[in-house]
Amino acid sequence: MTTTPAIYVDADACPVKDETFRVAARYGLHVYVVANSLLNLPREPWIERVVVGDALDAADDWIAERAGPDAIVVTADVPLASRCVKAGASVIAPNGKPFSESSVGMALATRNLMQDLREAGVVTGGPRPFTRQDRSAFLGALDRAVNRLRRGR
Repeated sequence: MTTTPAIYVDADACPVKDETFRVAARYGLHVYVVANSLLNLPREPWIERVVVGDALDAADDWIAERAGPDAIVVTADVPLASRCVKAGASVIAPNGKPFSESSVGMALATRNLMQDLREAGVVTGGPRPFTRQDRSAFLGALDRAVNRLRRGR
């Protein structure tokens, strides 16, 4: 027996909330939109707003405590992605790149290296701009993740 997947969105800076809602509506999934502050969201019974307060990593902790094998987590936060992958969740970045056990370690190492360089005063630029192709890749990745979970992985 499989359970219905739930989607957890690390929402404070997520550029693909609307895309997540479209996919969730298509498959009848519950979406938890987790943020440190109140966000304007569609009023649907399957979209649940979770405001966790402004404590450091409060949203990450809330999501990680609930992420498991029948969860899909949408986040660009690499440490959160690592925690959720370890819990068995399907994790997708807003650009459509899935995090896996084999990829999350390298992503975490790269993130830590870039943080060290920034702290040392090296100008590293920022992330590249979010594109239509990223949005499209995300929609495809989310659809695949939902179908994989619905088939029982």
